[in-house]
Amino acid sequence: MAKYLYRLGRFAFRRRRVVVAFWLVLLALTGAAAASASTPKATSFSLPGTESQNAFDLLSQRFPGSYADGATARVVFKAPDGEKITDASNKADVEKVVAGLKDSSPQVARVVDPFAAQAVSRDGTAAYIQVSYKVPAFELDDSVPDKVFAIADHARQQGLTVEAGGDALREKTHTGATELIGVGVAAVTLFITFGSLVAAGLPLLTALTGVGIGVAGIIALANTLDLGSTTSVLATMLGLAVAIDYALFIVSRYRTELAHTDDREHAVGRAVGTAGSAVVFAGLTVIIALAGLAVVNVPPLTKMGLAAAATVALSVVIAITMIPALIGFAGHRLLPRKAREAATTDGNRPNLGTRWARFVLRRPVTVLLVAMVGLGVVAVPATSMELALPDDGSQPTSTTQRKAYDLLSEEFGPGVNGPLIVVVDGKSASGGVKAVTTDTAAKIRALDGVASVLPSTVNATGTTAIIPVVPKTGPGDEATKDLVHAIRDTGSGIKADTEATVYVTGRAAMNIDFSQRMSDVLLPYLALVVGLAFILLIVVFRSLLVPLKAALGFLFSVAASLGAVVAVFQWGWLAGLFGVEEPGPVMSMMPIFLVGVVFGLAMDYEVFLVTRMREAYVHGEGPGQAVITGFQHGARVVTAAATIMIAVFAGFIGATDSMVKMIGFGLAVAVFLDAFVVRMTIVPAVLALLGKRAWWLPRWLDRALPDVDIEGAGLTTEPAPPLTDKPRQSASA
Repeated sequence: MAKYLYRLGRFAFRRRRVVVAFWLVLLALTGAAAASASTPKATSFSLPGTESQNAFDLLSQRFPGSYADGATARVVFKAPDGEKITDASNKADVEKVVAGLKDSSPQVARVVDPFAAQAVSRDGTAAYIQVSYKVPAFELDDSVPDKVFAIADHARQQGLTVEAGGDALREKTHTGATELIGVGVAAVTLFITFGSLVAAGLPLLTALTGVGIGVAGIIALANTLDLGSTTSVLATMLGLAVAIDYALFIVSRYRTELAHTDDREHAVGRAVGTAGSAVVFAGLTVIIALAGLAVVNVPPLTKMGLAAAATVALSVVIAITMIPALIGFAGHRLLPRKAREAATTDGNRPNLGTRWARFVLRRPVTVLLVAMVGLGVVAVPATSMELALPDDGSQPTSTTQRKAYDLLSEEFGPGVNGPLIVVVDGKSASGGVKAVTTDTAAKIRALDGVASVLPSTVNATGTTAIIPVVPKTGPGDEATKDLVHAIRDTGSGIKADTEATVYVTGRAAMNIDFSQRMSDVLLPYLALVVGLAFILLIVVFRSLLVPLKAALGFLFSVAASLGAVVAVFQWGWLAGLFGVEEPGPVMSMMPIFLVGVVFGLAMDYEVFLVTRMREAYVHGEGPGQAVITGFQHGARVVTAAATIMIAVFAGFIGATDSMVKMIGFGLAVAVFLDAFVVRMTIVPAVLALLGKRAWWLPRWLDRALPDVDIEGAGLTTEPAPPLTDKPRQSASA
């Protein structure tokens, strides 16, 4: 691989105009396609194989036009002090809102008058209107929330307290200017690292090109492939981080190669052949982790992972082609403006990375214990992690959605915010569906945790019935989960007696099933991703213990990062500092998503840092000196790469979407812990303790594995033009 990439780098350097033109034309074409595409909507959500999804599918067949899985909105009213909502003037205002909502959109299926449906509180001071739509939330017109809010504002002006909520009114994701802050920090970090504006600009230019093509492609295909709006946010987040890092690694290696030759084309070839090989394998680990999300069998998550994996793959290709081309245009401006000492003497002066490596090698046991205990302490909160999907109850208290949620809970009971839908499939039932439905409703009414069982509805063919059930507790409470399981257990007995099948669905049940799915697939996903990456790293490092150490270190860093997420977002520690207005359960998909992304990024640092150690060891240095050499050449680059990733991810903490905010925080913490605690502290300590055994590989396995030559040993046969005798600038990063 090193020889192939060496030739590719030289080709891109020589044909730089063609290469750069190709990527810019591709960027323009995808940008034009994205501009002409319709605005992407939130992706559809389904859970194949779960009871709640099976019930929704059955309702769409047996109750056509019932819109059981359509979006809903609720407008909640509270009369002024001393008045009742049933007073003539207040009632008239509410009925005007009912009429306005019916005419607000052609997608409205029905609007339930609270006075006809008995949706009035017992004391007569509050009421709520239920609005059902013909389509799910992701298919609603963008104008629907604005119209509902405008109608609510008009009623509020009449003196009533009016709040609106529901999944039909969920706000879109906004990240604001925080992404630009992350890019700005990345630019400053690159300038400090390279000491040259041109050298700092190359990684940013290629990263923006790659992310621009990737995100434009996602937007252009969003409606065709049912890609949600969050997909492009994820692709931007990961694409910026890895693309900058990959370009940084190659540019840094190129500047190092200039210390050995005046032939810039040869230096580019060696940089792409060595650092480019590491970039390819680092990118593969990220792609494996993201594509592996398909095992979760949640279509939206699978599509997000595959789209992000495609963006990462694009970043790899751009790094090994566009960077050498741009180097050809930049010339010697990649070096710092101010001349430094000659590289031959500079290389003998220990830098901070060298001093840190020597410190760790002198006290490996102490350093290892302190680092592992520290990670263990941070990971403790993860043991009490609670999973759930966000609803209006997790919204900031200042929003009308949260106020509507709280008002409903106060006046009608928390279960009104998450009613359950019990579906009775009596097509093959003995005694008929009506008798089975009556018996089912009676048994459900007797269960603990049931606030009320509303009248059932039977379809036109008399084969299926719907029984609305209101729990006593909110949709995210553990008691509601217990109730769902109790109803399903009751349904099992009914099926045994009557052959009728009883399902439990609804938003609350769907959330419970989703959280259970995430818990069930976490270990298989870990086994798949870690197993594939372990094999890949054996090929890269030609060692068993180094990949094993890399995988175990990842487990420590991901556990600690999940602990930090729980402490901030669930327990509320430092919540105000990170803009978390309402602590609550961790998003269900957060753990498995963080595991996938962090594993790929962790392997990036492992490859970037340890390949230089492997290269030094292969070229004859002892195990300890190889660790020092690896830090001498790689520590500054890894530090810069980690700082950039932390800045990019932390920029998303300012997003309005709670999922994006949590992911940005979790990834920023995970990168910090993995880069600085695991890769730059635990890794050298473990390698110091293992010595030569770290690079041991059974002979039979060594012969069976392909030789990818990631350390560039095969490039020693390439002629390297000698340095001239004139004084040179330092090429070190």
